[in-house]
Amino acid sequence: QMQLAESGGGSVQAGGSLRLSCAASGRTFSKYVMGWFRQAPGKKREFVSGISQSGDSIYHIDSVKGRFTIARDNAKNTVYLQMNSLIPEDTAVYYCAAVTGPLDPPLSAMDYWGKGTLVTVSS
Repeated sequence: QMQLAESGGGSVQAGGSLRLSCAASGRTFSKYVMGWFRQAPGKKREFVSGISQSGDSIYHIDSVKGRFTIARDNAKNTVYLQMNSLIPEDTAVYYCAAVTGPLDPPLSAMDYWGKGTLVTVSS
């Protein structure tokens, strides 16, 4: 089993920034593609960003391109999501997740999930 623990959520005003972190344990982190997902109130969970095992391939959905950046540090078993220029529509619970295999976006069927961290963006 792999355990994933997100942190870094909070409340910010529109235009602000947050950096989410997801610490992994229990499995060899560098063997997993990592993804960030979010679920807004009343909506389905959606894929946001993904990163390959080595970190040399990344993917962001169109609505966050140019604002969000995913990165990973395999030495620290941690994946990050830097979120800039936040807008109210980014308000959601953000989850990190892990899956084996190649980075093939949009990611969906993940092997492991964290419990999420809440991001609230006010106008």
